[in-house]
Parts: sequence; structure tokens; C-alpha cells
Amino acid sequence: MPRDSELLSIDENQILLEAGARRIAKSKLKRGLDIVGAAAGLVVLSPLFLVLALIIVAESPGAPFFRQRRSGFSGHTFVIFKLRTMRVSEDGPKVEQARRDDRRITKVGSLLRRTSLDELPQLLNILKGEMSLVGPRPHALAHDEFYGACVPGYAHRFRTKPGLTGLAQVSGLRGQTADVAAMAARVEKDLEYIRDWTILLDIKILLKTVLIFAFHPAAY
Repeated sequence: MPRDSELLSIDENQILLEAGARRIAKSKLKRGLDIVGAAAGLVVLSPLFLVLALIIVAESPGAPFFRQRRSGFSGHTFVIFKLRTMRVSEDGPKVEQARRDDRRITKVGSLLRRTSLDELPQLLNILKGEMSLVGPRPHALAHDEFYGACVPGYAHRFRTKPGLTGLAQVSGLRGQTADVAAMAARVEKDLEYIRDWTILLDIKILLKTVLIFAFHPAAY
């Protein structure tokens, strides 16, 4: 059965994407939810971040936090914050995706990735206005370049801010994209989110994230 986007003409799809992106950009309620949610999360989680940072440094040499360039709204580059889960810090023309049983991942890093705790420092990116609580997940610049050349509509993801979580992630499209088809499926959900956006959709995605992300089988 064809997906919804395949039933739309190119022009119709473009119009719906533009309309959705405008709704998102103009929504003060969405930005307000981002600020309140990120600020509250940072206050509550700060002690946990401190403990995790100490454990990370004790297990392997290097900074407890990992920074990497990502593409945000309109393709503008920003630096994303994460808790370090690997023994390497890749941020160049070639970035290898994490795989199941990846030897680069530390022991504490494996736990952080399974529970998605490594992503929570991105609350800082949200407060800075570089990200939103909900939106298309940002990828490494090297992956943007690769998939942008082979996945139709990939660039439309940049019509809105990237998110800490997104429709693709709560739809089970998470983890390594082993082939182009896997990324194309994720992009389709990202574009569906932009086309259909409402503040109620954001709330629904946030609730699903809390309910299903802990120890998600696709997280590694």
C-alpha cells in the first residue's frame, strides 16, 4: 500500500510542508514548551549529569561531554551536546555510525545509549534555541552530505529545528541506518511530522518517548 506522501503530487506535498513549517516557526506555544521543559529538565537532572560525568571520566580518558557539529534549522550548523559514550570523538568528513556490539562504546556508554540518557545534555541546545524538544533528529554533517545526495526530500528536514525526540523515533525508526532505505523511512516520518504538526502532536510524541524509550531494543 502506498504511503500518504506517495498519494500526493510534488506540488501538494511542497505546499503542505511549507504550511507545516510556518505553523511550527510561528508557534510561541511550541517555543514556550521547549523553554519550560528544557529548563525544568536541566534543574532536575543536573545532579545526575554530575554523577555520570564522574563515572565516564573514571572509566576512560577524555572529557565527559561530547560535542559534534550538526545541521539545524535552514541547514545552519550548530554544536550538539551529548554525554560521551565512546572512546573516540568523531567529527569530520567520515563519521561511522554506532553498531550493535560496537567496540568503541564504553561500558557506561552502553547503558547511557540504551536509556537515551546520553542525549539529555541537548536540553542546553534547546534553551539556546538551536533545537526543540520534538523535531527531526539531527545527524552528523558527514551523514547529511551522504544521505542528502541519495534520499529524496532529505533537505526538507531542515525546514524546522531538530528535536531531542521525534515522530520517527517513537515509530520504531531508531538506531543504525544500515542502508539507504532505512534512512528514507526515517525521513518520511520526519516530513510527515512537519506536514501534520500541531502542539498536541508534540505532546503525544513526548509522552510516547517517556513510555517506550527506556531500554529500547534499537538503542546501542
